[in-house]
Amino acid sequence: MRPQILFPLFADTDVLAGVGPKVAQNLEKLGAKHVLDLLFMMPNSLVDRRSRPGVANAIDGQIASFEVEVEDHAPPPRRGLPYRVRVHDDTGFLTLAWFHGRPDYLMRQLPPGEKRIVSGKVERFSGDIQMLHPDYIVSPQNADEIPAIEPVYPMTQGLAAKTLRKAIVGALERAPELEEWIDPGLLLAEQGWPAWREALMALHQPTDLHVLDEDSPSRCRLAYDELLSRQLALALVRAHRRAKPGLALTGDGRKVQAILDAAPFTPTGAQVRVFAEIEADMAIPERMMRLLQGDVGSGKTFVAALAATRAVEAGGQCALMAPTEILARQHAHSLAPLLEAAGLKLGILTGRDKGKDRARILDQLKSGKIDVICGTHALFQEGVEFHNLALVIIDEQHRFGVSDRLRLTQKGARPDLLVMTATPIPRTLALAVYGDMDLSKLDEKPPGRTPVTTRVMPLDRLEDVISRIGKLIHDGGRAYWVCPLVEESDKVDLAAAEDRYHDLKARFGNCIGLIHGRLPAHEKERLSQAFKNGDIQILVATTVVEVGMDVPEASVMVIEQAERFGLAQLHQLRGRVGRSSQASACLLLYKPPLSETARKRLETLRNTDDGFLIAETDWKLRGMGDLLGMRQSGLPRNRFARLERDTDLLEIANTQARLIAQTDPDLTGKRGAALRQLLYLFEQDQAVRLLSSG
Repeated sequence: MRPQILFPLFADTDVLAGVGPKVAQNLEKLGAKHVLDLLFMMPNSLVDRRSRPGVANAIDGQIASFEVEVEDHAPPPRRGLPYRVRVHDDTGFLTLAWFHGRPDYLMRQLPPGEKRIVSGKVERFSGDIQMLHPDYIVSPQNADEIPAIEPVYPMTQGLAAKTLRKAIVGALERAPELEEWIDPGLLLAEQGWPAWREALMALHQPTDLHVLDEDSPSRCRLAYDELLSRQLALALVRAHRRAKPGLALTGDGRKVQAILDAAPFTPTGAQVRVFAEIEADMAIPERMMRLLQGDVGSGKTFVAALAATRAVEAGGQCALMAPTEILARQHAHSLAPLLEAAGLKLGILTGRDKGKDRARILDQLKSGKIDVICGTHALFQEGVEFHNLALVIIDEQHRFGVSDRLRLTQKGARPDLLVMTATPIPRTLALAVYGDMDLSKLDEKPPGRTPVTTRVMPLDRLEDVISRIGKLIHDGGRAYWVCPLVEESDKVDLAAAEDRYHDLKARFGNCIGLIHGRLPAHEKERLSQAFKNGDIQILVATTVVEVGMDVPEASVMVIEQAERFGLAQLHQLRGRVGRSSQASACLLLYKPPLSETARKRLETLRNTDDGFLIAETDWKLRGMGDLLGMRQSGLPRNRFARLERDTDLLEIANTQARLIAQTDPDLTGKRGAALRQLLYLFEQDQAVRLLSSG
């Protein structure tokens, strides 16, 4: 139950003076449905209205305020000209001007002979000093209606800035004094941070121009609150999970050893270390929740095979879920020889499986004849039953919604969960999004792989690249050709890929194939297989080849207009080549001129193949961006914190949250009650529900 003291903050905005249905609708467009949303609306910038230089001393282009006497009005002589009002102070004359000004309204606002205070941007024009559309006009006795320092907020059509400011002032009046949830000895004294309500007042009714700065005590305080709420929620979820029994998955190790013996390579040190971490997690009677990060080509599938085999040794089944059919079948293809060596039966289930085939797979799954199954979201659909699901492995987790993950894990009795991603995640982001999971990292590549040579060249060298591709075809080689991401539209991206496909086909004949996201799954599978077999030598594609394609014979990756792609995505695409001992190249073609950010991106890719370094650089270049895909990644919407700059605050919040979860997991006592209020304020209700459910 939400504490009563917070009720006024979760009321709809139409409880505020001046907010009717229309204004409330416009506020909701800005993300402000409740009073609290207005309090948490961070200003974009500040306007300083303290300057009162006198009209004659006004500086062109600056905002200033003047106390003036109104002289006369000059309505426009014809349409298209402004309505002018002449005013003066002791130092000189000022012209106030409005396009489409209403004479009756302006006459009421500025009666001749009366004194007024006006505030706005001053312009010097043909020897005159003027102010176009003043921001404020008030009588001297109402001077305090003009804020000395005024916050500027994001706006939407149909909503006046003054209306929004008035609503925020009303929201501030409803903000209660709350008990302190931050450890007073730790941070408040040390950092000089204000109390919660005081920090909000400083943001919305500022008295200095530095309140929005990164190191401003008020902003830092609110950013820390936001980060602490998220970290505390994750820590409580983690503590709650650990308090409930899971499966203790152990075995005699013979099947795992069979896989190690059958592997065509010696596992890397990183693979051995990571499997040991997973094995230890699986052995204890608590539910494993582990995130496995592996750079492109680091051998995640092999680790997944070992984990799956350990689950089967313990008498259970394993389900491996991938976001696309191509990737699910690719996993099955890679796992088959390994699992076969250990005597395990492998199945595959995707949306393509219908009728008798599907019924047979479901029957084998329910009876326990299938030990390990690879599939897409088809795995968690109704009618899919497991004999004893003990381990769920999810690949490219960020492409699934949280609900998808839950629906699959509900197919078993609290199965262990291993999440894998080939997108290296900066530590800051991993803490923020996956703070309830243990992290493992594969940071070595298997031996026998040749580093990919990366070249950056302008598009006017396209003919040279095509000539090189011709030689590659002649020598029996294979290449990918990825076409530009023109905009977020399948149709437009497809048009670019089709143009390149027809161009290359006209030159080189039928050894060219075209693959894109709108093809049926079976057609994508056919083309992928043809490329693998060598029937197709050049595969023209959209970014559908970013994951799931494993063709060791492909040695060249051409990316057209590479400046349009994100750094992490370019790294993923480059990882499609260099998967064998033959020399491989990635050619990044760009369309000049390059922006500074695009130039840094391409330079980074040319200079390193370390995915973790690339992820950190990508993070710095574009902040939150879309490093983990879209909203389903669970990426929190931050109001005050910016993860890329608030790393230190996040680390402190993480440490504090874990300490609280260890010492007071039920959030009891005075500080515990305050921390519950914090969780509600930042809508971390799931953690509160866990507490109340025991």
